[in-house]
Amino acid sequence: MKICVVGLGYIGLPTASMFADHGHDVVGVDKNPAVIKALNEGKIIIEENHLDELVRRVVEKGSLRGSSVPEAADVFIISVPTPITEDKRSDMAYVVSATESILPYLKKGNLVILESTSPVGTVDTLMVPILEKSGLKIGDELFVGHSPERVIPGQILNELVNNDRIAGGINDASARKITELYKTFVKGNIYETDSRTAELCKLSENTFRDINIAFANELAKICENLGINVWEVIELCNKHPRVNIHQPGPGVGGHCIAVDPWFIVEKQPDTANIIHLCRDTNDSMPGYVTGRIDQILKDVENPKVAILGVTYKPNVDDMRESPIIKLEALLRAQGIEVAAYDPFVKGKAGITNDICEAARDSDLLLLGVHHDQFKELDFEALGKIMRHKNFFDTRNFADRARAEAAGFEYHLLGKN
Repeated sequence: MKICVVGLGYIGLPTASMFADHGHDVVGVDKNPAVIKALNEGKIIIEENHLDELVRRVVEKGSLRGSSVPEAADVFIISVPTPITEDKRSDMAYVVSATESILPYLKKGNLVILESTSPVGTVDTLMVPILEKSGLKIGDELFVGHSPERVIPGQILNELVNNDRIAGGINDASARKITELYKTFVKGNIYETDSRTAELCKLSENTFRDINIAFANELAKICENLGINVWEVIELCNKHPRVNIHQPGPGVGGHCIAVDPWFIVEKQPDTANIIHLCRDTNDSMPGYVTGRIDQILKDVENPKVAILGVTYKPNVDDMRESPIIKLEALLRAQGIEVAAYDPFVKGKAGITNDICEAARDSDLLLLGVHHDQFKELDFEALGKIMRHKNFFDTRNFADRARAEAAGFEYHLLGKN
């Protein structure tokens, strides 16, 4: 079977590679020439565990290749970004463009699957009217649906195979065809439903997590006001057999949790009150952390802050919707000099891969992301090149005893 995957990002490329590794002829389509050039050389330009090995293998085998335009195929998978606008509404331009791009290549019996996370109704009210221009009868001659991914960066290949999946069709026949396709490599269960239910399931899964993180962040603020350590509160609460409070932090990032709840709010603005409030709570955390930094540095002239970690989660290079980037912008807007260090981010302006370069002459080290290597920071060496030895841990991750032994004043989010 020939499969055309439109969009070769963090989800599209692993998905295309997985199908190619399981007996299908796959062409991957992307508008970025660098992506296509790298792919056809058997290389990748993103970081993901073992993806480079998989891509090299399937490209060398001839089962995966890149193209700047779609081709005729049996299955079309759309996996393009669905960002939000400044006013927190979905930007569906990429989905529209991708759907229109495959129109000339559609034929009777084709299957079109949207993998991109989208507001409810995207398949049946946005994509279907475009696909009807093909002249094919939707649900009878052209099968359409939504099958969202459920993966986490760093574990994408493993979770593509082993996680359960939803096959949402515009009719039963479409759902069945989606199931049969993904059975190619999915070992988890595949549950069939309609496309709108599948769309809301994906949004709800990430909104559930966002709401729980918002509770943890609000609890952190409460604990600071009451002089209580939120991390101890959470640890003790979670010893209850039916309680699992999430962890607070400087905000929520990534293309899923920080974005998907807004897609629900967009469709139901008068009803999704809790969802909206929780999104506002999590979006407020960079500003809240900025306020804490102002307190720590209130007596320092022309302060410099060195930020450790800028990605949206630990041990990956993904900076999409990172709250640390927003925090950095807020600090700069206040006239604070900012230096950023992240061992996973290469070649980005303003981000160094030398921790000493970032820390030199700084007045505060701020731990923004709990990368594994930050567990063993050399506080003695860092303290010698700083002007003031302040350390602000927003993740309750660093070794406080070692920091204080090196003369640092240790500050913790969720505890004053």
